[in-house]
Amino acid sequence: MRVSQKGKVIQLSFMPRFFPVNCYLVEEEREITLIDAALPYCAKSIVDVAERMGKPITRIILTHAHEDHVGALDRIKRIHPHIQVYISERDSALLKGERRLLPEEPNTPIRGGIPKKISTIPDCFLREGERIGSLEVIFSPGHTPGSVSLFDTRDRHLIAGDAFQTRGGMAVAGMLKAWFPFPALATWSKEIALQSAKKLADFEPRLLAVGHGRMLEEPKNAMLKAIMEAERKYTRSVMKGE
Repeated sequence: MRVSQKGKVIQLSFMPRFFPVNCYLVEEEREITLIDAALPYCAKSIVDVAERMGKPITRIILTHAHEDHVGALDRIKRIHPHIQVYISERDSALLKGERRLLPEEPNTPIRGGIPKKISTIPDCFLREGERIGSLEVIFSPGHTPGSVSLFDTRDRHLIAGDAFQTRGGMAVAGMLKAWFPFPALATWSKEIALQSAKKLADFEPRLLAVGHGRMLEEPKNAMLKAIMEAERKYTRSVMKGE
């Protein structure tokens, strides 16, 4: 595990050299918010880092319900059953293993590893624009139908789940990077992911923290470049009828 810190955001990166899977501890005045829950074996490491910080984890916010973002959820809840779990209402269905699309959603299969054995029941459904501690909730679907991002209003740090990746090259969800293709292969809707990427860029974050890859300071230009690349690729694929 590699631990990196930028301000109040601590990145825990598991398997960082080969297949980086990240989760984040966001430090508040008296407590810690855990964003995402990595893989099942990561639970003890996550809890140990929080204990060394001397503050309790009081809540877990899930950016989306893929296995590599919720894997340690049950184990952490067994260690600290008081922790409250937040997720979008849409992705709460995925957390239960349901892949069915809603009638109004594009008829594109939901991709990626959907959990099959998570027993934790969320305590709260996230709402667009609500504030949880210092974190503002931003709906950013595309990678999954109910993906969200979190914007730390204290220092403009954006934790974006898999809406972007930095491993293998900066990219919007759904845009294939040969050195790390997995987020693209697990993306539900490229079109909606592109819309969400533009929405996130409008927040002009000073830090971008993602599910796969290192944190990026002053990411505006890199985000805009990735969005332009995604627009070109998406337009080309539509013209080809792909």
